[in-house]
Amino acid sequence: MFKSILVPIDLADTDLAKPAIATAATLSQTWSGSIRLLNVLPMTPVMLAEYVPADFDEQQRQTSEEALAIVARESGIEPARISSVVRQGGIYHEILEEAVHMKADLIVMTSHRPAMRTYFLGSNAGHVVRYAKCSVLVVRH
Repeated sequence: MFKSILVPIDLADTDLAKPAIATAATLSQTWSGSIRLLNVLPMTPVMLAEYVPADFDEQQRQTSEEALAIVARESGIEPARISSVVRQGGIYHEILEEAVHMKADLIVMTSHRPAMRTYFLGSNAGHVVRYAKCSVLVVRH
């Protein structure tokens, strides 16, 4: 049923992603599916461009790719069933774009318990749940 699972990860808080990775691993094993880990890098603001090295975005991408590779190795999922990708842009927009690109059957993501501010402002998980073309499983932390 879930052959292609996308797991967005915030590399600033990889502990938050562990329940989502574990859930995705169980589901992918049940249906012999694959998992793709995704990290989204924010765009460098134009006003900061002159203060950062010319290859700043590439350095950030490389660091993120290396960190995702470590998370993938530590997940315990066999290497043939897990891949990773780094995208740059708005978080929920890039999650939705990657889900379409890889033809995901399911997005598994973690979210903090709702706070009063998220009831009014919304969150990335909320946007993904509302606009995804596939099923979304939100694992509460």
